[in-house]
Amino acid sequence: MICIPIAGTQTPEVIEKIRRASLLADIIELRIDRIPGADLGRLLAARHTPVIVTNRCRKEGGGFVGTEEERVELLKEAVRLGADYIDIEAATDPALKKGLRETLVGSSSQLIVSWHDFSGTPSAEFLKAKLTGCMADGPAIVKIVTHAAITADCLRLLELIPYARQRDQAIIAFCMGRPGKISRIMAPMLGSVFSYASLEPEEASAPGQMTIHQMREIYRIMDERQSNE
Repeated sequence: MICIPIAGTQTPEVIEKIRRASLLADIIELRIDRIPGADLGRLLAARHTPVIVTNRCRKEGGGFVGTEEERVELLKEAVRLGADYIDIEAATDPALKKGLRETLVGSSSQLIVSWHDFSGTPSAEFLKAKLTGCMADGPAIVKIVTHAAITADCLRLLELIPYARQRDQAIIAFCMGRPGKISRIMAPMLGSVFSYASLEPEEASAPGQMTIHQMREIYRIMDERQSNE
């Protein structure tokens, strides 16, 4: 499955992007840290596919400028409004994560616990330990994303996917950066819940992110070749 992240400066603009993305993606991500004054009620009411609500902190590449309490409170609001998934960083204060988990009880929303490394791809043992740490928060999905300096870095991260699945943990895992592009294609094929693609080249939410059209075309070519073998 492919997820399209959505951001914008005004609610009507974002709603139009939601409409366009819903025709192309399996799931969309509302990056409310990059939607000033996001009207969550209107945005979630406009969805036609499942939605992840993410309010990314600056330390992990996000744009939220308020306090951590304010940041997590917006995620709680998204739960109350019926968002399908809520993405919270593993490094978030434990008390704030606990409060978010309590809000999730009895709701239809599911938790994604994420960790990003924009500086590189750590060792396999470190990645496994990070996975275990994320799992301690009881998420439906763990998301681990690193930066690839060379293509070989992708292999180390992609190995985390079958490892997580052996532990009955759903995972999203791939590498950022130009060398990481191949991991974005391979990750769903190895069992990653989904990968991410942008609506347009200038709307990429992370380094190395391809457009939805590019990814769909790559998968189309791969399927065509397999059927001809």
